[in-house]
Amino acid sequence: MNLLALETSTRWLSVALWRDGAVIERRAESMNGGSALVLPWVGEVLAEAGIGMADLDAIAFGAGPGSFTGLRLACGVAQGLAFGLDRPTLGVTTLAALALASGERHVFACLDARMNEVYCAAYEVTGQEVAEIQALQVAPPAEVALPAGDGWVGCGDGFASYGDRLPQPGRIRADVFPTAAAVAALAAPRLLRGEGTDAALAMPLYVRDKIALTTAERLARGGLR
Repeated sequence: MNLLALETSTRWLSVALWRDGAVIERRAESMNGGSALVLPWVGEVLAEAGIGMADLDAIAFGAGPGSFTGLRLACGVAQGLAFGLDRPTLGVTTLAALALASGERHVFACLDARMNEVYCAAYEVTGQEVAEIQALQVAPPAEVALPAGDGWVGCGDGFASYGDRLPQPGRIRADVFPTAAAVAALAAPRLLRGEGTDAALAMPLYVRDKIALTTAERLARGGLR
């Protein structure tokens, strides 16, 4: 099975080709979007594997939450490729992909949501399976709570941005981000179960609709005009 995966929800962008468990990936940090990187990377991973677009069975993408622009990029490219090839798409929650990419067992995933908020959820990772223990939410750091029990590892740039305002797990890895390889690993068993979605129905998972604060809201939160 050949599964192409895209992950552009954070400043770390990646594209991966999953071939029956073997992965070819391209990955880089980009602070200015990634539209100029993603499609060339798609060509590169396919060329390295010696296959063409027509050999793909599905397109997976990091659906969110994350950067609004990044989510639209991954979803739009996945839709375009899948529509042209008449292949299904699979959206994968970015925090679940982050948890798998971390290599940790008990992960409290936390990404900077901007506007003085974070996206967070807790997962238990067993091999390539990720089980949600605490539901995904967007909230101010002070309102976030760790799940019960010990051994949680805080992963994601939410801890870099709001570390002193977040609950403190036993260990923190603020440099962990979701990857296309993790997106592919989570999407592959779903594709085998027939869970692929028509390209026209692929959608980002924004979690919230608001993308910026008004001046009054910024001032109320102690920001500058």
